[in-house]
Amino acid sequence: MAATAKLARQIGALATKSGGGWYGPHMAAASRAIAERLPLVDLVLEIRDARIPLSSEYEQLRNYPSSSRRIIVMNKMDLANRSQIKEWKRYFEQQKCISYGVNSHNKENIKELLNFLLARVRELKRTNDFNYTAVIMLIGIPNVGKSALANSLHQIGRISAAEKGKLKHAIVSPNPGETKDISSLKIGSHPNVYVLDTPGVLPPKILNTEVYSKLALTGSIRDCLVGERGIAQYFLALLNSSDEYKKWAKLSMNVNDRTFLDLEAEGLSSCELDKKQKRQYPTDHTQDFIVHDVRRTLFETISFFDGNVQVGEDLSRLIETQFTSLREVFQVPVELGEEAQNKVAAKLLNLFRTGRLGHYTLDSLPWHT
Repeated sequence: MAATAKLARQIGALATKSGGGWYGPHMAAASRAIAERLPLVDLVLEIRDARIPLSSEYEQLRNYPSSSRRIIVMNKMDLANRSQIKEWKRYFEQQKCISYGVNSHNKENIKELLNFLLARVRELKRTNDFNYTAVIMLIGIPNVGKSALANSLHQIGRISAAEKGKLKHAIVSPNPGETKDISSLKIGSHPNVYVLDTPGVLPPKILNTEVYSKLALTGSIRDCLVGERGIAQYFLALLNSSDEYKKWAKLSMNVNDRTFLDLEAEGLSSCELDKKQKRQYPTDHTQDFIVHDVRRTLFETISFFDGNVQVGEDLSRLIETQFTSLREVFQVPVELGEEAQNKVAAKLLNLFRTGRLGHYTLDSLPWHT
C-alpha cells in the first residue's frame, strides 16, 4: 500500500495548494450558525461516511462536552465494507461514543434508527409528559448524506405518526455544498421531535494530504479542486492494491462463452438478444452490461499485469493501461485527446461512488495501524 499512500499524498499536496478553496464564506457562516444552535438542541447526530469513519469526522465536535447527547451515525453503509462495520462500532464504543450504522435509503434501517432516536429522546427527558418538543441536529461534512437521512426520517416519522399534510424535503444532491441553510423537519409526535438539517462544513485547512484524497474520492470535496483524473487514479491505485477485484474473476472468459451464458441464464433466443441489445445505449455507463465489462476489464488488467503494484512506477504504468482499456469500454472517442481521459475518469468515479465497483472502507481501524 506504500505506493498508493504516496499517490494519495501527492494528489492531496497538489490540491491543498489551492489554499482551502473548499472553505468559502457560506461554509464559514454555516459553521457559526451551527455553533450558535448547538447548545440549544437535545441530541446531536454526527453523520459520517461509513467508508471513511475517521476522515469524515466533524472537527468542531471533537471537544463536544456531552457524550450522552452525541451519536455518531455511519451513513452509506451500503457502500462500505460490511465486514468492518461491527469493528468500527466496537472502536467507537471504546472511545465512549454511541455509534449507529445506517443506509439512508433503506426503509427498515430508517425505522430502526427512528425508534432508537425516539427512545433516546424519552430517556434523556425522563418524564411521562409527552407534551414537549425535542430537537435533534444533524451535523457533518459535505455529502455524507445528512439531507437524505433527514428526508427519510421525516417521511417514515410522519407515516408512523399517521400525520396528514404535505411532506417537506431537504435538498439532496450528489455534489457537495448544496445545502445552504438550516432547515427543520418533523420526525415524531407525542413528543414532537424535529431534526435540523445543516449545511456540510469542512475545516478551513486540511493538513493531512491522505485524508484530503479520501474526502475527494468519496465526494466531500468538489472534483474541480483536485481534478477527476487524479481522483480516479487514486481509486484505481486502491483497487489494484486490494482483493476486491478478485470477486470479478468469473466475468473473465471468452466473449462468446459469456454471450451463450447470458442467453442461457435469461432464457433468451438469439433473436430476443438482438432486440435487447438494440435497447441498450453504449454511451450510458450505468447500464449493467457496461458495468459488467468495466469489472471484467479491471480484473483482467490487474491479473495479467507483470509488474509490482507496490512500486510507484509500476503502479502508474498499470493505471495508464487501465485508462486506455476503459476508454474503449466506455466508448469514449480517442480523438478527444486529454478530454477523453477526463470523461473516463468521471464515469469511473460515478460507478465507484454508487457502489457499482465494490464496497470499500478506506480508513484503517486505529488498533490495526
